[in-house]
Amino acid sequence: MNREKRLEIFRRLHAENPNPVTELEYSSTFELLISVILSAQATDVGVNKATRKLYRDANTPAAILALGVDGLKSYIKSIGLFNTKAENIIKTCAALIERHDSVVPDTREALEALPGVGRKTANVVLNTAFRQAAMAVDTHIFRVSNRTGIAPGKNVLEVEKRLMRMVPADYLLDAHHWLILHGRYICISRKPRCAACVIYDLCEYRQKTPVD
Repeated sequence: MNREKRLEIFRRLHAENPNPVTELEYSSTFELLISVILSAQATDVGVNKATRKLYRDANTPAAILALGVDGLKSYIKSIGLFNTKAENIIKTCAALIERHDSVVPDTREALEALPGVGRKTANVVLNTAFRQAAMAVDTHIFRVSNRTGIAPGKNVLEVEKRLMRMVPADYLLDAHHWLILHGRYICISRKPRCAACVIYDLCEYRQKTPVD
């Protein structure tokens, strides 16, 4: 895919949705961090349902730490892998209190040092909360990048690095949200909704569904 086509893709995505945001519900950087940890192998809808109750009762590192692992589990038991996530979140809350004065750090190194926080989670927080150029490649973004030809790669890290290099600078900060939403609602896994796609004519996917 050439530079001009890629530029037009993001111009159209921007025109369709000028201010894209995450579908996770949060009111602080800490809440965002916890929600992103919980979202691994889970839907945003499921995470939001659980965290509405959790954040009503506990939405600071100290408050969640006070719940303990078993107390936290009672709030998030509807979410996949909740046992491991509860343990990691409690450890992360303790680390935030001990190392960062209960403030979520704004560097990749510090974020990835927190239990349960990998590269993808760190990228979401850096981009969404701190507005740093970062690309959190999930299954949706991996699929869209490869299928359309925007930034093909064999693994998530390869796709991430190519996106960071190839996405036009003016659109880099919001590209993560556009791509994930596009993959979630339009360029879906089994049968892409090509008829509803604003970049249909620019996409290089060879098995597009017919558009009348």
